[in-house]
Amino acid sequence: MIRAFALLTSLLASLAALPAGAQVATSNGDGVILRALDKVTGRVRDMQLGNGQVQTLGRIAIQLRECRYPQGNRSGDAFAFLTVREEGEEQDVFSGWMIASSPALNPMDHARYDVWVLRCTTS
Repeated sequence: MIRAFALLTSLLASLAALPAGAQVATSNGDGVILRALDKVTGRVRDMQLGNGQVQTLGRIAIQLRECRYPQGNRSGDAFAFLTVREEGEEQDVFSGWMIASSPALNPMDHARYDVWVLRCTTS
């Protein structure tokens, strides 16, 4: 977890150091397609959430704040800000950006469930 955080911090610092002209223009999606795995049952489920919407999966609730993608590429490089809470727990299981093309960069760490971003949706 610490290694992933260090890698994410390093990536964000290097992106911030790029000149403004080198940054990729992004568009906002109105939702996201996620894939969730229940590690106990082995079931995989695709979920669609709109911005601000919450969906439950077993004992966890997943909320999408926003989904962004490079203009012209909704799927491969989509990144979404998610908050995941477990029923009965005060602290979030996960809160941050997940990147579709690099799901291991900032993964959710949960004993039973894995969740990752597939792509943004648009109207």
